[in-house]
This record gives sequence, structure tokens and C-alpha cells, in this order.
Amino acid sequence: MKSTARRTFFSSLGITLFTAAALWVTPVQAVPKEQDAAPNARIEDADGHALELKALKGKPVVIIYDDRTSAPKSEGFRKELIKLLKSPPYASQVELLLVANVSAYDFWPARGTVEDAVRKETKKQGTKVYCDWTGGLRSAFKLKNEVTNVVMVGKDGRVAFALEGVPAGKEQQRLVEMLRAQAGQ
Repeated sequence: MKSTARRTFFSSLGITLFTAAALWVTPVQAVPKEQDAAPNARIEDADGHALELKALKGKPVVIIYDDRTSAPKSEGFRKELIKLLKSPPYASQVELLLVANVSAYDFWPARGTVEDAVRKETKKQGTKVYCDWTGGLRSAFKLKNEVTNVVMVGKDGRVAFALEGVPAGKEQQRLVEMLRAQAGQ
């Protein structure tokens, strides 16, 4: 009887460990979930001008959230999206927020160096790059570190699109179609 009890215990322990391991490697879906109300967050440009996301309500907003690890991987996507959103009718109807996770550098003298780098990146990208100094936007949207996160908030203030990683193929097409719909195309 002791032998049977041991086998049952170790068998259930093995299943429990297998289940735990399977849950650990399951990819995390991008959050917030689509159709959730978008949270508010505060970001700044390199010159310290603040922007609260709630100020953009009524206008579709695309947020590309990167850090120094993920930014090189999303460069091609960012260039394509910037080109699209600078063309009519998107230029006047859709807000693009390129946001850098710089929360690890919010101390002197690193902050000044980062602000200079963000100014250079703003010129390179041809659109303003914002800084998330406190990690507040990342926390509010529950975005993952070291991964490009793309979130589109619709005119209604709800999340219309959310993805961890660089959109490609069908996901990129779905984002563009949503942008067209939001811009009245």
C-alpha cells in the first residue's frame, strides 16, 4: 500500500510539475485586451513637455512602445507606419506615439544623455519620440519589457488592437485595416 501511495504521489507531482512548466512557457497575450477601456498615462518628450493620453480621446492613437533592446527589431515597421500615417488622410486624423521605455535612466547624469539621444531619434524618425520615465505607461497598459508593444486606441477610447511583438503579415494588415476604418476610409 505504501508503494501505491508513493507512485500516486510522484505521479501527481509529475503532472503538477508538467502543468506548471507548460504554463510557464505559454506565451503571454498582449494586454490590455482589445475592447478594454484604455487607461490614462503620462509621457514626456525630450524637452519635458508632458502629454496625457486622455487628452487624445476622440482621435485614434497608435502607440509603439520600445526600449533599447526591442527598438532595433521594430525599426522597419516603424518606418512603414510613420510613412503611412504622414500621408492623407491619416496625417490629420491619427495620432502616432513612439514611446521609449527609459525608466531605468531617470537619474542624473543619465537622464540628460538619454534626452539628447531621444532628440536625435526624433529627428531621425521624423516624428516625436516620447519618454516613459516612470514606467507609468508600461504599467498602465501592462506592457512587457524588452519587446516591442503595439497598441491602437480607437476614437471611442477603447483598445482596438494590442500586440506584443512587431506586427507582420496578417497582424500588420489587420492594424492597417483598423486605421482605415478609424480614418473613415
